[in-house]
Amino acid sequence: MIAVEHLSKVFKVGKKQQRAENLKSSEVKAVDDVSFECRPGRVFSLLGPNGAGKTTTLRIIATILKPTEGRVSVAGHDVLSDPKGVKKSLGFLTGSTGLYERLTPDELITFFGKLYDMPKALLETRKKELFDLLDIHPFANKKIGKLSTGMKQKVSIVRTMIHDPQVLVFDEPTSGLDVISSAAIIELIRRNRERGKTIIFSTHIMGEVELLADDIAIIHEGRIKYLDTFEGFRAQMRSSSLVEEFIRIVNEKGE
Repeated sequence: MIAVEHLSKVFKVGKKQQRAENLKSSEVKAVDDVSFECRPGRVFSLLGPNGAGKTTTLRIIATILKPTEGRVSVAGHDVLSDPKGVKKSLGFLTGSTGLYERLTPDELITFFGKLYDMPKALLETRKKELFDLLDIHPFANKKIGKLSTGMKQKVSIVRTMIHDPQVLVFDEPTSGLDVISSAAIIELIRRNRERGKTIIFSTHIMGEVELLADDIAIIHEGRIKYLDTFEGFRAQMRSSSLVEEFIRIVNEKGE
């Protein structure tokens, strides 16, 4: 379970950036009074154009950023008062997460499994299961620095999931992957939904939303512009496609 209540995040802006971007204030509100709930056994899709505030929101959920206002809890743990509890319960994948390029995928995943105090037998079982699913075995013992972007993304996904967390947060999980690998990720998300995991993901690919989303939120300029089930979203559509409807909602002026 993820509960986000009246979340806001303000960033300070330096004078140089203020002049370069012609900003009127020394503060930028990236997230503005955002509230939503992600429930177990459902996939929650957070959508928005670049700079809308979705990645900032996901990073606050993952305890990477601290909120300016509001409250966020993950599996019953508050992101401010119990960040360690959040981290133990959470798997977070983002496109900007770095990997240790001198290690192999096998070495890296073993290292992170030990950080999570996983028993050796369980670690090996989980590693084999995920390596099988994502077809990592052919490059499991190659240095990560020599892998392609898609291969590195697969390794990042295994690192996110090796400790079998209750809550999964995916920020553009299929970025850099080919069609076959993307399909494996979709299947992985489905399996974890069936196991009762709480899953939130952001994507720019509306086909993935159609395949996976149970609930949907659209964020723009830091504020939630739409929040409902995916069925509710389809029922209220005024446009002929999901992409056109997304654009319509983003461009719609508030009252």
